[in-house]
Amino acid sequence: MSVPPPSARLVLRGRDLGAAPVVMAIVNRTDDSFYAAARHLDDTVALAAAERAAEDGAAIVDVGGVRAGVGREISTDEEIDRVVPFVELLRREIPDVLVSVDTWRSQVAHAAAVAGADLVNDTWAGHDPRLVEVAGRHGVGVVCSHTGGATPRTDPHRVAYPLPDDAPAGSEPRDGVLVDVIRHLGRAAARAVECGVPAASVLVDPTHDFGKNTWHSLHLLRRTDALADLGYPLLMALSRKDFIGESLGLDAEDRLEGTLAATAVAAWMGARVFRAHDVPATRRVLDMVAVVREDSAPARVLRGLT
Repeated sequence: MSVPPPSARLVLRGRDLGAAPVVMAIVNRTDDSFYAAARHLDDTVALAAAERAAEDGAAIVDVGGVRAGVGREISTDEEIDRVVPFVELLRREIPDVLVSVDTWRSQVAHAAAVAGADLVNDTWAGHDPRLVEVAGRHGVGVVCSHTGGATPRTDPHRVAYPLPDDAPAGSEPRDGVLVDVIRHLGRAAARAVECGVPAASVLVDPTHDFGKNTWHSLHLLRRTDALADLGYPLLMALSRKDFIGESLGLDAEDRLEGTLAATAVAAWMGARVFRAHDVPATRRVLDMVAVVREDSAPARVLRGLT
């Protein structure tokens, strides 16, 4: 069995997370997220969710203040009000957990970094080009994503990624999306480093579903190895996404098993960080894959020996 090489190391604000897979828990400061169980607009409920996630093995808590999809307009000030005081609360109440903020706005990124955030998760692919400059100035990590040029909070419609004429030899027509993602993420990561973000603090995310149809997202999952070859810590945000739901014909509430299957595939091929709604199950899948890959030993070995 061919085992891909170990994942790239991840360092955030000087904290070295090594090369083992990491769970990033989702705590949405919204009342309209696509998955109802992730709606935590109330401070007490949100803090309890973050504490539970840390106890269950999440090293990072990703805080979002705006629904990713179409919905009510949320101003920059409202997003800051939803997110920044909660970042301060996390820093005070759970000091050992790393805090990520899911935003495409540089103003929110700045306020969150001042409040103690360790990572800015820019899910809209540099829509605000100043955001990565903020990350570099504050010494925090940044997630470089791919959306095919989509505007924040819009859904894809008949999006296509033709295979370019200068694609690598042996590429198939369906590799158009893979080539586009690899090239975009490579450029975005290089700019992040130029802006002062340490290379080990730059994550890359193919951003399944964003600016993509289900065929695109499935192909990117199959080629996780090529994405990991970029050399940066690879983030996979797979949890309960539409491409999993469409693959199985299921609504968000019933997509856990599909999510875990996709997680195992990505972990085997070198993905590094997994953004997840279901922390305990995701942590167990990652631990099992690590044992199969021989990246770690079984927790106990008694069968046949006692």
